[in-house]
Amino acid sequence: MKMKYNKEEDIMLIEISSEPVDFAEEMGPIIVHFTEDDKPVLLEILDASEFFSAAVKSAMCPKEKTGEWNIAA
Repeated sequence: MKMKYNKEEDIMLIEISSEPVDFAEEMGPIIVHFTEDDKPVLLEILDASEFFSAAVKSAMCPKEKTGEWNIAA
């Protein structure tokens, strides 16, 4: 797996496989590139700094009913 971040474009690229890409689908702020056999090859996370900031905030927020912290391990 390879990861690259383009600071100017604020895009994180996560290469899962080196297989050839056949098509891509946009899923919110993420574009997933697939092989002909529907295997994910590359993830493009658009507005990456905002995406990861929101993910960290979501993982750290307290659970509503218990008051406990929801920290992803």
